[in-house]
Amino acid sequence: MLEITLSRLRRFGVTEVIVNAHHFSEMIVNYLSANNNFGMIIEVSCEQVLLDTGGGLKKAAHFFRDADDTSDQPFILHNVDVTSNIDLARMVEFHREQQALATVSVQDRKTSRYLLFDDAGQLCGRQSQDGKTEVVRASANLHYLAFCGIHVISPRLLDLITEDGVFSILAPYLRLAKAGERIVGFQADEYYWRDLGKVENLVQAEKDLKSGLWPNDGS
Repeated sequence: MLEITLSRLRRFGVTEVIVNAHHFSEMIVNYLSANNNFGMIIEVSCEQVLLDTGGGLKKAAHFFRDADDTSDQPFILHNVDVTSNIDLARMVEFHREQQALATVSVQDRKTSRYLLFDDAGQLCGRQSQDGKTEVVRASANLHYLAFCGIHVISPRLLDLITEDGVFSILAPYLRLAKAGERIVGFQADEYYWRDLGKVENLVQAEKDLKSGLWPNDGS
């Protein structure tokens, strides 16, 4: 799964990556080393305690600052347990066009948890697995969309994360959306996507790969 994600990022021109690791982190370090980092510059951020996406990003924030403190170039945050053929270049361009602080890939499909957006595609809230709805921005219409685990983020977000310890990336997203920052959704209904976090999904993804359903971007 890590190799698939790295290969896709490399094809879209990404050359520098930081990988969050926790369980069996030494195996991940050794795997990357044995494969010459797949031709990329890769740093591994080993978490002694699993920090969730938000906490992991905050811990790794130095990686996005060291190269050029004045850079405003967005970066991609990609869950390793999802696979897709979402056009990352198009998503980055959309992020720039929207002048967004963060852009999240979403689809109109059934899921146990939803993100809520207004007609303009701005984040307004979420619905948790137990059906509880949290709305941080009022909207006459709310669109319930499923998150795909891929983000494009402007570096300015890093200085706006005030949360500490273990926390979901949705915590700062929702707080900042409430404060008027532009957190937007990139609708990816036309693309293949699958969560590989369950055995049955992994089996289905293998079938999809053999049948040519994904990917269709030359990989």
